[in-house]
Amino acid sequence: MIKFLRRLIGTVIVLAVVVVVGCFAWVRTVARDRVVSAGEAPYRDVALVLGAGLTSDGTPSPYLSGRLDEAIALYRAGSVSVVLVSGDNRTTSYSEPSAMADYLIDRGIPEDDVIADYAGLDTYDSCYRARDIFGVSSVTVIGQSYHIARAVTTCRMLGLDAIGVGNEQPHGTSTWRRGVVRELGSNVKLAVDLLRRREATIMGERETSVTDALARHGH
Repeated sequence: MIKFLRRLIGTVIVLAVVVVVGCFAWVRTVARDRVVSAGEAPYRDVALVLGAGLTSDGTPSPYLSGRLDEAIALYRAGSVSVVLVSGDNRTTSYSEPSAMADYLIDRGIPEDDVIADYAGLDTYDSCYRARDIFGVSSVTVIGQSYHIARAVTTCRMLGLDAIGVGNEQPHGTSTWRRGVVRELGSNVKLAVDLLRRREATIMGERETSVTDALARHGH
């Protein structure tokens, strides 16, 4: 019995490693040649900025401000026409999208070109809702570099013409290292979500704010 249990545990560990490594390789294969710097990014209609937390005073965290700065660079370079900020609005006093929108507008991005999605609870939800709620089909998704391959893969597997821009700040922190490790499990979760054809956690009526903004730009 002890020998059987050892073999069973060994088999489970091997299978887990195979699944984790396989999902890691799959995510990077799908995103290959689709992750670029803001300065190299070809045109896409929309920059999708994923939420990354707020500080105690309600302003974007260093990770999130880094992402928003990438969106500003893309917009000013004419590489996107609209910025869609997507994050968690868990309470009336905690709203990533509102803080993200304020950050962009305060730095000169026209308010009409900044659209907020208040139900982007995770990367999958943000990409899903960009497609099904906001009608996005062409997107540059922005996150930290350690997880941008998964973000691009998520968008592409949901049918979006997606590229990604990964921000490097603040690199090398303990939070960064935890994020790198967490990606291993997140890749597996993405595969499961896609196999289940999971809908976004919160859906709703179709919005025209993105398509209206694109129309003003002639797209």
